[in-house]
Parts: sequence; C-alpha cells; structure tokens
Amino acid sequence: MIVFGVDPGLTRCGVGVIEAGASRRLSFVHVDVVRSDPEQSQDLRLLAIYQGLTAALDRFSPDVVSIERVFAQSNHNTVLGTAQAAGLAMLGAAQRGIPVALHTPTEAKMAVTGNGQADKIQVQRMVARILGLNQLPKPADAADALAQAICHALRPAGAIQGGEREEHLTQAQRQWAQASAKYGKYRGVQRDM
Repeated sequence: MIVFGVDPGLTRCGVGVIEAGASRRLSFVHVDVVRSDPEQSQDLRLLAIYQGLTAALDRFSPDVVSIERVFAQSNHNTVLGTAQAAGLAMLGAAQRGIPVALHTPTEAKMAVTGNGQADKIQVQRMVARILGLNQLPKPADAADALAQAICHALRPAGAIQGGEREEHLTQAQRQWAQASAKYGKYRGVQRDM
C-alpha cells in the first residue's frame, strides 16, 4: 500500500510517500516540500500548492492520502493558510478517487515517537530510524509529512479491520495503541481502538 502524507502549509507544504508492505513493513519512497512565494497573491500561492500536490499524486498514485488535521491556533493567518492547503490536498485526492484520512499532529507524533508531545527533532530522528534513512528528513515539514504517512500505516484501528485480530499487530502498533489509550485517558477522552 502506498501512503501519501501531507503536512499542509501555504508557504511550505510537506509531502511524504511511503510503502507499507507485508506485516506493515514501512519503506521510504519520496519526500519533498511544495513551496509558494509569499510575495505572490493568495490565489497564485494556492495554485502553486495545488499544482505541486497534484503532480505528486499523479506521479505516485497512492492508495490513501493522510493529511494533518487542522486545529485552532492563535495565529489566524497561519491556520487559514494551513486549512486551505489541507483542502487542496483533499480536493486533489477526491478528484482521483483516492481515500483521505485525517490525523492530528499529536496522533502522528505518538505513532512515530510514542510521545504525543514530541518536539520536531525527535520526530525527525524517529522518522529517519523507522524508514532506515541515512539522514534526517529536512525541513521539518518534510519529516511531518512522512510522520503523517507512518501514522496512517501503523494506525491500529486500520490494522484490526477486515477480521484481523489484535495478536497480529506489530510491536509498534501495540505500543502506539497503548500510548494512545494512556494519553486519551490522561486527557479525559475515551478512544475506540
């Protein structure tokens, strides 16, 4: 299964592509950052992001697109651009009939590091380790896009569907589920797993 991860942004939109093979073995395929010029008008910036995303979707023909779920921030301009870029990724996927999954930054960090509050460098290091990369994916947007793809590939709820049993989960999937349940209880949220 080819998983296309997106870390949406208006200036820098991270794109990470991995392959989830047998037993959820993950392999690196591609990473890039689609950029737009902050000096251009908003419409041209959105067009540049859309064209970059759709070119990558056409090149890699993923089975699923995993996009960082946009959440509220104090900087309204940042959240607006992020939401617009996420919408472009959803649109590009929908036009190609590719399913879309949304995962929060906390879910992606937890899937990759086991800590929903991990910092950027921890995410970069673990992404490199999980995918067997010789160097850290840079910039952080690129690592975050790969983390989104990894999160979707390792997500225990997806692994249990289709009649699979919990004992068939990999060690990483079990750890992710345990950490997610612990974090959910800590935050007062009950999660379905």
